[in-house]
Amino acid sequence: MALPQAPAATASDAISPTAYATGELWQRLGLSHPALSTARGRRLDRVFRVLLGAIERFSGVSMEALMQARHRGIDAQLSAAIDSGQVSQVIEIAAGLSPRGWRFGSRYGAALTYVETDLPAMATLKRELCERAGWLGDHHRVVTLDALADSGPASLAAVAASLDPRRGTAIITEGLVNYFDLPTAQRLWRRIADTLGGFDHGVYLADIYPQPPQQRLEGLYAGFGRLLGAFVKGRISPHFSSAPHAVESMMAAGFAEAEVIDPAQLPATRDYARIKGGDRVQILQARSRRRN
Repeated sequence: MALPQAPAATASDAISPTAYATGELWQRLGLSHPALSTARGRRLDRVFRVLLGAIERFSGVSMEALMQARHRGIDAQLSAAIDSGQVSQVIEIAAGLSPRGWRFGSRYGAALTYVETDLPAMATLKRELCERAGWLGDHHRVVTLDALADSGPASLAAVAASLDPRRGTAIITEGLVNYFDLPTAQRLWRRIADTLGGFDHGVYLADIYPQPPQQRLEGLYAGFGRLLGAFVKGRISPHFSSAPHAVESMMAAGFAEAEVIDPAQLPATRDYARIKGGDRVQILQARSRRRN
């Protein structure tokens, strides 16, 4: 797990250092816009570059390849869902300083409604940056959301209620769920499945890192996972032992179907999947059917 967004489950609303650093990483990788760059992010990125460089030298694992594979893999599946006409609304949970809202808003314009969400401090920062750039309007919004709230104005249900139930909707969690312990993650998946069941078509996209139990103390999670966990005062929790296990878990959460996509299968991520690190991430796609 590398440079994920800060989890919505933390007691504090302080913006995680990784959220700033990840925003700057997207700049370096050519995926973002200068309007989303921050002075703090640039400072923290220098620290993270040293850490990531050390990890790559000692382990051979490229965190940048992992990040490219996960971000571009989710992009590819979201683009396919939009281009096919299945999706025209998106909720991105814990969007942080991700550039996806800007890129998809620029590409699809008024044909797509994109709602970026995060806890209050990050939502305020992201909104200010986007407003300054002139990106926000009826089809691109930044709102506060606590992914673990069952009800209330900051709940997923409340945010989803602002969208058109007759239009297909995608929910994205990139770099978030692996911060949660399994019971917390399961509650979130059930909440997402239930929310998407209120739309004509629902798609859930996330990054996952299946690992057999005997490997969980090796490689990426033992090295970088512990380092990153200490830095953000969190714990990295791989939830699945295999791709079939992930599919089974999504079905148990209430989705109608699910699949795990290897980045090596996608033209947009094939090159990154050939690099150690880029081969660790998988793209989870789950679909819901409208409740009667």
